[in-house]
Amino acid sequence: MKVLVAGATGAVGKRLVPLLVARGHDVIGTTTAPAKVAALQAMGARGVVADGLDRDSVLRAVRAAEPDVIVHQMSGLAGVKNFKQFDREFALTNRLRMDGTDNLLAAAGGARIVAQSFGNWNYEPTGTGLKSEEDALDPNPPANQRKSLAAIRYVEDAVLGAGGIALRYASFYGPGTGLAFDGDLVALVRKRRLPIVGSGAGVWGFIHMDDAATATVAAIERGTAGIYNIADDEPAPVSVWLPELAAALEAKPPRRVPVWLGRLAIGEVGVSMMTRIHGPSNAKAKRELGWRPYYASWRDGFRRGLGEVSITDVADRLG
Repeated sequence: MKVLVAGATGAVGKRLVPLLVARGHDVIGTTTAPAKVAALQAMGARGVVADGLDRDSVLRAVRAAEPDVIVHQMSGLAGVKNFKQFDREFALTNRLRMDGTDNLLAAAGGARIVAQSFGNWNYEPTGTGLKSEEDALDPNPPANQRKSLAAIRYVEDAVLGAGGIALRYASFYGPGTGLAFDGDLVALVRKRRLPIVGSGAGVWGFIHMDDAATATVAAIERGTAGIYNIADDEPAPVSVWLPELAAALEAKPPRRVPVWLGRLAIGEVGVSMMTRIHGPSNAKAKRELGWRPYYASWRDGFRRGLGEVSITDVADRLG
């Protein structure tokens, strides 16, 4: 197929593009930086400069490419530095999920859309067990996450309304993320500055960047319209995964702090993520896409997957 990847030099895009090329697809990648066009060409794709928030540039790029599939991987996030200002940190990503999505859909013609979404903190924190795609999103998130949740709802509604696919990725780890050997979150763990707040019962789902890319390939090639959670097999409470991450890094165990102190440091958003959220189930993606994460558990991924992995090895996992 002819596949246009919007945001092709982002965290997912730069792992996805060479996989699609290796599968024999004709790939066009967009980037906002002219200097990155050469990098896309080195991956075997055609590079095009287009700003997802500039409607005219998106229309030109998509209409010139005439793709069969458009993959929306546009994001403006370089890592969350302040949970108290969560919506502010996600402001550019939220615009890309709304205005950027509208621009791609306006240019799409008959192309099928596969879009990046999110599935972890945004599920309603009620009941027990993992959350499926059929479960409700949070009707009352912390105040500083409301704009971000509205943007997630927007991109999903728009893409599903066009007969497309929304991929609810869990929390990323691996190269290019805060959970990499050189990542911001890992640095906090090494310095013992990321404590367990309260019970630490908030359940996080994780997905390695390369597994996110292989799941996206599966959705492009075999997915039908709808939503898919893209996560590993073992979402786990903060009280479980954070000490394991510290051990994998050979760092000291994380401290524990009461909720009142955590609220002062990381606000209601941080406390919610540490104590209330529910992780996603990947059962639908495994069943309907025929996909399996290479790192079935973050336990293995934290030990073996925080550094760079050859894209050839990742392509081999697809068969």
